[in-house]
Amino acid sequence: MKPIFRGGLPRLSLLLLLLGALTLVIADLRGDSVRSIRSAISVILTPVQWLVDIPTGVADDISSVLIDRAALLKDNNQLRSNSILLEKKVQQMMILRAENVRLRELLNASAKIDDQVLLAELIGVNPDPFQHQIILDKGSEDGIFIGQPVLDAGGVMGQVVEVSLYTNRTMLVTDGRHALPVEVVRNGMRAIALGKGSHGELDITHVADNADIRVGDLLVTSALAGRFPYGYPLAKIISVERDPSRKFMIVKAKPAARLDNSRYVLMVGEAEQETSSMSEQPAAKATAGGDS
Repeated sequence: MKPIFRGGLPRLSLLLLLLGALTLVIADLRGDSVRSIRSAISVILTPVQWLVDIPTGVADDISSVLIDRAALLKDNNQLRSNSILLEKKVQQMMILRAENVRLRELLNASAKIDDQVLLAELIGVNPDPFQHQIILDKGSEDGIFIGQPVLDAGGVMGQVVEVSLYTNRTMLVTDGRHALPVEVVRNGMRAIALGKGSHGELDITHVADNADIRVGDLLVTSALAGRFPYGYPLAKIISVERDPSRKFMIVKAKPAARLDNSRYVLMVGEAEQETSSMSEQPAAKATAGGDS
């Protein structure tokens, strides 16, 4: 590499430049004319400074835009995550609210029932489409017995057909094998409600062609079979057809209970069963004592 100042002429130029710079410094400190010249030069050089500063400003703007975009994307992702979490919480609150409403309805229903009741929860459904059965979380340890009525806030759901230690299997009123004696609230007319394998419909049999039955009539349990106490709501009449070729009318009813979506149910009469069992035990002991 060659030196910048080499030889006699460059060295002289350097000395002259240094002398000129020193002269300007001294003149600037002691004279106003140099200051005015410097001000004029600064005015002339201002556009040049602006032009020189443009790339730096543009670079800063681009950098801030990129940083702002990255921050916005991050904030957007965070807000989206928070929105999903809030939606989940809202759904859970809606589920809890609906469950609370159903429990309140059950409490109101239990207050209207004179018999002793036990709250049970649905834990399983029979997958066989031809058997309308559900599994509840109460068994013989809780005093559950075969034939025990099961209700929800709307009305009769069915009856217990199988009991284990901690669970029971309940047949719904819509099962094709279920039959229940009923009574029309309006006039006391009696009939039989048969399940037909559909959750939304019951067949009402043995209704004479001239019977006084209408759409909208409420059917309740008549207690004739000895299983269900009297007066529990079962269904409402939705269709009445008269066929001249038949002795009985074709009557269909819709179950009052929410068979498809009830999660909590009422088991009715377990206290009576326990009472009767307790009363039978002393009698048995007395008989045994008499025999001995």
